[in-house]
Amino acid sequence: MDAARRRGGLTLWVTAGVVLVADRLTKRWAEHTLPHHPRDVIDGILTFRYTTNSGGAFSLGDRAPLVFAIAAIVVCAAIAVTSFRARPTAHAIALGLVLGGAAGNLIDRIARGSGLSGRVVDFIDLHVWPVFNVADASIVVGALLLVFLALREGAAARDASPAEHDG
Repeated sequence: MDAARRRGGLTLWVTAGVVLVADRLTKRWAEHTLPHHPRDVIDGILTFRYTTNSGGAFSLGDRAPLVFAIAAIVVCAAIAVTSFRARPTAHAIALGLVLGGAAGNLIDRIARGSGLSGRVVDFIDLHVWPVFNVADASIVVGALLLVFLALREGAAARDASPAEHDG
């Protein structure tokens, strides 16, 4: 394996590991600290409030927990299988964010219910959006970063291609 593949894979797995550890630690803290004592961090804007949900990111689709669990397994497997492909660092970080977040929520589903139907711990309440967790935020940031990178690469490819002329 060449250095670029090792570097990309290592970046991806370290990012995923950091997200997974942060997610597990913050969920554990929320479980032990917040159930009966929500904390206003910024009055009316940010509250740490313990809740759980069976849906996907930001409590969406709470009637289909198995769908989200299977999607998380597929996403984790696809990223893991391709983790040591040569890729730019930003792509590795984005994929690591998605992998770490998907794994964090998948662990909740396995540990907090029968089969893959367990509930996910959420605790970050911005008052204008459903309550979420570090894993949810990582998945969304990673996905948005992937979209941004794809759009930027598309624009760069268009700029680099010779202009077509009529005539």
